[in-house]
Amino acid sequence: MSLQKDIHQLRNFRNEHQKAIINMIFTHNWLAEKIKIFLDKEDITPQQFNILRILRGAAPSPLSTLQIRERMLDKMSDTSRIVDRLVAKELVKKTSCKSDKRLVDVVITDKGKKLLEKLDALSDEMDGIINNLTETEAKTLNKLLDKARGSSN
Repeated sequence: MSLQKDIHQLRNFRNEHQKAIINMIFTHNWLAEKIKIFLDKEDITPQQFNILRILRGAAPSPLSTLQIRERMLDKMSDTSRIVDRLVAKELVKKTSCKSDKRLVDVVITDKGKKLLEKLDALSDEMDGIINNLTETEAKTLNKLLDKARGSSN
């Protein structure tokens, strides 16, 4: 289906740039909804999933909430509140930072690691959300998205 049909737009877009912007927003929301289906089964949000992955990548070193926020995909998230919810679920642990008492160190727990391992087992299924793209097309898409953001990787 085309974007115009998906969003029930009768008029043409002003130009291809406008269409691309709307297409990226629409596709982001579509993709987020598909990923949410996987995460809902484990009772975590996409932001919680992102924090757990960040902490697993940093392990065994702790990260402050500021360091976590800098690495998050969604920079607008209330990192402290999300971390508190993960603490309540026993997926992460908070301790006072030894070098700066104003900061809090956060580490992933074994329970958090096990949850990620469970979700890792679904990686192929999650990747399958866009399996209608070939490997080459996915690589091209990545380059184009990087270019759109002004990145040159």
